[in-house]
Formats: sequence, C-alpha cells, structure tokens
Amino acid sequence: MAADPALEVRPCEAMGMSSANPFARAGYLLAAHVPQQLPADGGAEVAFAGRSNAGKSSALNAICQQKALARVSKTPGRTQQLVYFELPPHADKYLVDLPGYGYAKVPKPMQAHWQAFISEYFETRLALRGLVVVMDIRHPLKDYDRQMLGYAVQRGIPAHALLTKADKLSRGAAGNTMQAVRMELSRQYGDGVGVQVFSAQAPTGVDQARQVIAHWLDI
Repeated sequence: MAADPALEVRPCEAMGMSSANPFARAGYLLAAHVPQQLPADGGAEVAFAGRSNAGKSSALNAICQQKALARVSKTPGRTQQLVYFELPPHADKYLVDLPGYGYAKVPKPMQAHWQAFISEYFETRLALRGLVVVMDIRHPLKDYDRQMLGYAVQRGIPAHALLTKADKLSRGAAGNTMQAVRMELSRQYGDGVGVQVFSAQAPTGVDQARQVIAHWLDI
C-alpha cells in the first residue's frame, strides 16, 4: 500500500532544511493589540491559531527555518497580541501569529478582549487567505480548535490543521489519529479543511505545511 503523503519525511526535511523556502527571510513587523494597529488591509496573509500548549511557536519557527522568529516560552499563553511577520521580498504578504490560550492563565477581561478582536479580524480582514490551526496530536479538536475552524469556514477561507508533536507517538498511532481527525473534519466542515501530521523536532511534515501556505499566499 502506498505511503500516506502526510506521513512522509522528504530528504530535505531529514536534514533539517528545505530548498527554496519562501519563508526563510521572514521577520518581525509589528504586534497589534487593537484593530487600528493592523497593517493596511491590502495584502495577503495567513494566520496561525492554536491552544497555548500546542506548539504553535515551534511550528512557525520550523516552517520559517528560524530558531527564534516566534518566541517559544515555557509559560503557555505568552502571545497576547496579533504578531505580524513580513515575508521579503514579497511586499504586503505576512504570517500572523494569533493569541493562544487554553491552559494559559489569562484574565477573563483579556479573554473577552481577544474574543472580540479575533471575531472582528475573521469577519472583516480582506487580506486573510487561510488559517493554520495547530493542535497537539495527542489532544486534537478541542473547543478552541473547532471555534477557530468555524471562523474560517464561515468566512469561506481554507483552513489546515497541523497535528503537532507527532514525534511523541509511534508512526502507526500518528497515522490513525490523523485519519480519525480527517474523517471528523470532513464530516463537520466538508472539504474546506486539510489535515496533516507535523513535528518541529523530527522534523516531519514541514515541507508539506510550507507548500500549503505558499499556495495560499501565491509565492
């Protein structure tokens, strides 16, 4: 039986590098606490969402081949703004790190602020081309994950689930979880949501994630 492409490790991944990575020059641009601080809504951007302990920062760093582009913290929930990364030489194209919470000890007023801000972002942001939802493969499809996917589906933009920390499971268990998540996403959202296994540590699935995002941004 042919190997599932979502579980394949390409040679460049095995060496921890990728040829022609369009995200290798990504750099910090700004952090927005309110909608008025967002860049002009005329470019193209892909947002990353994930629970506080799902490995979102590690996934961003792996995709961009940088060790500290997104801050990896031992304290979950440290991303408390919409953080924009620009992608030279492509003008007006960005990756956006959304605030993560779940296990994080975020005060209720802060959670309410982010709920309103993110809702407005998804409802009105014309530049948004896709959403990556980062989930711990051992604990996928929590309420927050479904909420983020629902935002994307309601807007009619594509979404892609990264089942991170796949190195914590055997190859067979990771594949079984991916298939179960894929079936659930298809049942609930149709064909609008993709899914793959991912590990920033192995690495696994990094090139595949890059290809999905690059396609959305047309780079």
